[in-house]
Amino acid sequence: MNGKNPAETYDYVIAGAGSAGCVLANRLSADPKNRVLLLEGGGKDNWIWFHIPVGYLFAIGNPRADWMFKTAAETGLNGRALAYPRGKVLGGSSAINAMIYMRGQAADYDHWRQLGLQGWGWGDVLPVFKRVEDHVEGESAFHGAGGEWRVEHPRISWEILDRVRDAAEAAGVKKIADFNTGDNTGSAYFQVNQRAGRRWSAARGFLKPAMKRPNLRVETGVTVERVNLEDGRAVSVTYRRAGETMTAGVRGEIVLAAGAVGSPLILERSGIGAAERLKAHGIEAVHHLPGVGENLQDHLQIRPIYRVHGIKTLNTEYWNLVSRALMGASYLFRRRGPLTMAPSQVGAFVKSSPEYETANLEFHFQPLSLDDWGHGLHRFSAFTASVCNLRPTSRGSIHMSGPKAEDRPDIRPNYLSTETDRRVAVDSLKWARRIVSQKPLEAYRPEEVKPGAHIASDAEMLVAAGDLGTTIFHPVGTAKMGTEDDRMAVVDERLRVRGIRGLRVIDASVMPTITSGNTNSPTIMIADKGAEMMLEDARVR
Repeated sequence: MNGKNPAETYDYVIAGAGSAGCVLANRLSADPKNRVLLLEGGGKDNWIWFHIPVGYLFAIGNPRADWMFKTAAETGLNGRALAYPRGKVLGGSSAINAMIYMRGQAADYDHWRQLGLQGWGWGDVLPVFKRVEDHVEGESAFHGAGGEWRVEHPRISWEILDRVRDAAEAAGVKKIADFNTGDNTGSAYFQVNQRAGRRWSAARGFLKPAMKRPNLRVETGVTVERVNLEDGRAVSVTYRRAGETMTAGVRGEIVLAAGAVGSPLILERSGIGAAERLKAHGIEAVHHLPGVGENLQDHLQIRPIYRVHGIKTLNTEYWNLVSRALMGASYLFRRRGPLTMAPSQVGAFVKSSPEYETANLEFHFQPLSLDDWGHGLHRFSAFTASVCNLRPTSRGSIHMSGPKAEDRPDIRPNYLSTETDRRVAVDSLKWARRIVSQKPLEAYRPEEVKPGAHIASDAEMLVAAGDLGTTIFHPVGTAKMGTEDDRMAVVDERLRVRGIRGLRVIDASVMPTITSGNTNSPTIMIADKGAEMMLEDARVR
């Protein structure tokens, strides 16, 4: 494995143009002296449904937009295998996700600092969140203005969701204005990454402005095969484009930004990982790092569905041809209405039990219902009280299933594998029922369609959680940050791959523990902070 005779040489090569890669490309190419190559396996974001917010209904489960990964059969999910959507386009999953702007809790980042990761506490990361942000309300103690990451309020509301908030308040969940101040306990409308009713992906915010720079080259539709090492240093990247094998050399550093699925696979194909696992696939272990691909964490969502009467939801509006035409007209002429919707508009953060110091459940209330994302809406009026365990104790893995880049990843989230997670799953279903049973919803006669009112005992609810549970698309941790004495750490606190010079991982895979909320904006923060570290280190080399 060597990188001799590269076709071209760059200061920085970035593998992956998802949320993190778009930020990195912007920051590293800002200095015209830096020559930067950005490699993306997906295509350009030139499909209308990447830009109309409700397009996630058409993008998820569509091979044009989604890598169409699947998990192995999960014991905790009663033997089911799940679709595992990941964005296959410039902007990555930020082009098909829920657009929810969420940082998590201050305690998440303070915990990282307590693990020995200096520079990652809440006081360290809040300024980074603010400097990348362009909040619709402008500069404040907790928000920034003028950055690339646009944040706005939703452009539609639903009476059913207002009544859900009232019901949550009656159940003891206070109404708050903003989830992003460090403590997200309470209920509110989610803020979204949109501008004037259009999705604001990382490609739109960070990459498109930078693509005008002559020192940034962006390649789409390529397959990164491996990083090539010489004498303990990353020297080049081998990739395929239109059937041709190419090599790009690097003077500075190579950055893996292919996400929690892609980055560990590139490491393993490069001979970096657990030696025995690599050997089993016929790959020489260049550098033994047993943590590569381990420590997978994800938010498992359980999706109770409630049929309602006498009130509008998206289900009935969508299946009414007149209403559907009005939706299109409202979007076309005003950039408002249901086509601007994120899949979830109202959230609530609560504690599953008093033993938790901060909220450990997140509800995503949706004025719609369906069997799975990528399938059609139900034809009856309903809302979904999707709820996830924010801090799962279960740990899974993502590894290669074979030595070739086209081999599908072996994804094993290991959901509900701990007693703690099983208890929280049952408690979350009880919380959903507690909210829905409150007086503000009585007039709409909610009926529990899934899992069903006949499910009563804890044992039955656990089985139901396994039947209903699915990913909420937040995989992290498979190349985690850690201190020198953590044998499972893949990168250090400056995101450098341990034991390899000139190679970093900068994406959601470096999170040592998952954040308490949607993970896209924390990934943006990590990328901006990581780019800053790279430029700082380059100045002292």
